[in-house]
Formats: sequence, structure tokens, C-alpha cells
Amino acid sequence: MLIKEFAELTGVTVRTLRYYDKIGLLKPSFIDQNNGYRFYDEKSLERMQEILFYRELDFSLKSISEILSYQNYNKQDIIKEQKYLLTLKKQRLEKIISALEAIEQKGEIQMDIFDNTQFENAKNDFEDEVKKRWGNTSAYNEYKSKSKDITNNVYEDFDSIFGEFGDSMKEGFSPSDNDVQLLVKKLQDFITQNFYNCTNEILSGLGQMYVCDERFKNNIDKHGKGTAEFVSSAIKIFCKS
Repeated sequence: MLIKEFAELTGVTVRTLRYYDKIGLLKPSFIDQNNGYRFYDEKSLERMQEILFYRELDFSLKSISEILSYQNYNKQDIIKEQKYLLTLKKQRLEKIISALEAIEQKGEIQMDIFDNTQFENAKNDFEDEVKKRWGNTSAYNEYKSKSKDITNNVYEDFDSIFGEFGDSMKEGFSPSDNDVQLLVKKLQDFITQNFYNCTNEILSGLGQMYVCDERFKNNIDKHGKGTAEFVSSAIKIFCKS
């Protein structure tokens, strides 16, 4: 396809495509050296679709370029995360529409609908996880090296720590209590020993992910509803101390 045809098909402007080419985000599959015409193919269309999904989720062009450049980038895993983020965005829009209807019918004022914290936290956690898994970070490289020796017993022991958090919550402990803070330290040391060096910065990110990512939240909450939030709060206190 010529650039004009590709622009019409994807719903972006020719100017945008030229800019994407300039910054290396989406290069034409072929440029005719005689007339300078840009041509795009199926691979170009597939990459453009990925770019548009990220743009829909408000990712910056720089972030999109970085994510798409990672080696062993797993598209199937990414699609699941994008679907989750778009679902959060959809839920927020539905709340805003309902609020407009309430204003129209009853004149009610609602301000909490404009809080976009859940979506922004989930988006940031997603980006951090992608960088960790495919961005060749030292933490991920260490994880890959250690993961060869990880057994089912390790995962069971890891899960049992969250069980201890759940028990503490049920017994009425506060996330700031010393015994709970010792559990956070135990969790951090376990991750460092078995997976990767769990710095306070990494631990803080995990704490957010435990409540923002439904997969993690549901798995932790099997030890009692609210356990994930309890763990996240305890980690937040630990990392600030």
C-alpha cells in the first residue's frame, strides 16, 4: 500500500505516518528510491495496530517505541493486559456517562467519577512489568537465571507467606504492626533469595501490582478477601520507613 492508502485504512494522517517514520516507531516496508514513495505491508499494519492500542491507552510514543523494541516481546500476554486496561477505561467512561444522566435527570453532582487513579496505577504497573520481563533489566536477567532451579515447593512457600498475611489480617492486626512489617521483610528476603534482588523500589511496585492486577489480587485474596489490599498497605508502610 502507498502511504495515502495506508493512512486511510488505519485512520491516521499521512503527516503522522511520516513522523512515525522519522522517530523510528513505524518505518515503511519499502521506499522507492526513484520517487521517494513509501509503501506499507501486512507487517506494517500489524505494528500499526499495536501502536494504536497503546495510544488508546494513553501511552507516550517514547514508551510505545521502547516496549515494541524489547526482545522476545510476547504479544499474547500483552493482549491480555491491554484488554484489562481497556476494561478499566470503559468502566470509568460508563460511570461518567451515568453521572451525566444523573445531572440531566436529577441535577446530582458527583466528583469521585473523575478519579483515574486505578487506571493510571494499573498502566504504570503494566509498563513496569513489561520492562522487567522483556526489557533486559538486571532483575529480570537474574530471575531468568534463578528460575531454572525454582521448584513447586518454592512457589508453595511463596504462597504460604501470603497465607500468613491473611491470618494476620483475620486476627485484627494492622498493616503497620511490627509483626506484619516483619512479614513484609520476610517476603522481600524470600523474593531476593529465590527470584531476583528485591529492592525497596521493586517491592513498592509489587505492592501496587498486587491490588491493581486482577490475577495477582484474586490469587492473594484466596487467603481471605482483602488480603491483597492488606499486603499492599503493609508494603507501602515498609518502603516509606
